[in-house]
Amino acid sequence: MNSNTFRMPVAALFATGAVALLAAPPASATGSHPGGEGKASAVVLRAGLDVGLLNKTVHVPLKATLNEVSAPADADKTALTVALDGVEGGKPVSVLRADVATSKATADEDGAQAEANLAKARVHVPGLPDLSLIEVEKVTSKAVCAMGAKPVASSNVLGTVTALGKKVTLSADGPTKVEVPEVGLVSLELSATETTSSTAAATALRLKVSVNPLHLNVAEVEGEIVLAEARCESPAAPAPSPSSKPGVKPQTVASGTAGTEAGLAETGGGSLTPYVTGGALILLGFGAAALFVTRRGRAS
Repeated sequence: MNSNTFRMPVAALFATGAVALLAAPPASATGSHPGGEGKASAVVLRAGLDVGLLNKTVHVPLKATLNEVSAPADADKTALTVALDGVEGGKPVSVLRADVATSKATADEDGAQAEANLAKARVHVPGLPDLSLIEVEKVTSKAVCAMGAKPVASSNVLGTVTALGKKVTLSADGPTKVEVPEVGLVSLELSATETTSSTAAATALRLKVSVNPLHLNVAEVEGEIVLAEARCESPAAPAPSPSSKPGVKPQTVASGTAGTEAGLAETGGGSLTPYVTGGALILLGFGAAALFVTRRGRAS
């Protein structure tokens, strides 16, 4: 084997390797990571009461909800009454009666919303079977959390409100208190709403209750009752695609022959592109040097 036959394969090897590196496609990650679904919940009535029996020697915690729903997935309920058992001489207590009592919650990847509606409603507590704690004509709450938009919360109390038999004028400046001697005290908070960058909450009425009817073996009833509550949370934003990083642009490398130009026009924007291109240029240099040495040997 003479020097000429040895150098020719080396030159061809370097040249072929350079073209192969240039033609190799860049490494890249594909696919997106979608954001999660929103969340929503609504309830027509939520009661948390403590009933003291037998001069407060026995305490019975009472919790009740009416038409409580939550999402993802659409949900709605319509029930007009909710009752508690075992606190008035073993007889059930009808906490709420209404002509209309509905709640609805929906949530998906595009947004979430919830609403609660109550009309012609009467709320009772143990010890006051003939006197309504509160009566309302209509209360509504709604919370909307749409993808890419600021959450919105709203609530309304329409028509007259009566507490412990007294007509009440509610104020947005603070709680309204109604007191009836030998019966009790009710503090009413009107239309509370709250929003953040991703959540919204609305409550039409919040009642703080402290009654002492002194009959039917009930010494004291204390706690809180919420009417028409709606909450929502916006969906999480989709994670950015790794292939759409800013500042990385497709690169173009021109070849000396028409046959390889189509495959070399765009090498893509992957993170290995600069290294592949640099290695290819080095190999081209080696190939050119090998060809030069080969031709010089032939000439000599």
